[in-house]
Amino acid sequence: MEDNQILGQIKDLVEEEHSLRERLVAGELTSEEEHTRIASLEEQLDRCWDLLRQRRARRGMGEDPDNAAPRPVSEVENYLQ
Repeated sequence: MEDNQILGQIKDLVEEEHSLRERLVAGELTSEEEHTRIASLEEQLDRCWDLLRQRRARRGMGEDPDNAAPRPVSEVENYLQ
């Protein structure tokens, strides 16, 4: 997956997040439904950003960015900050 594809996926996920918030305000879904989907979107976003950082780091080190791979949610969500 190329950087521009990852960025496109990030954009789509953010747009969906905004749409969910609007639908919640409009009463089209419950807060539980919104919360569940938002949690999933946040995990997907974290994985996308992680993959993009991996690709950029590999490129910066003179390595092939195509060797970067998406990491599991369990790994990405448990990074120490």
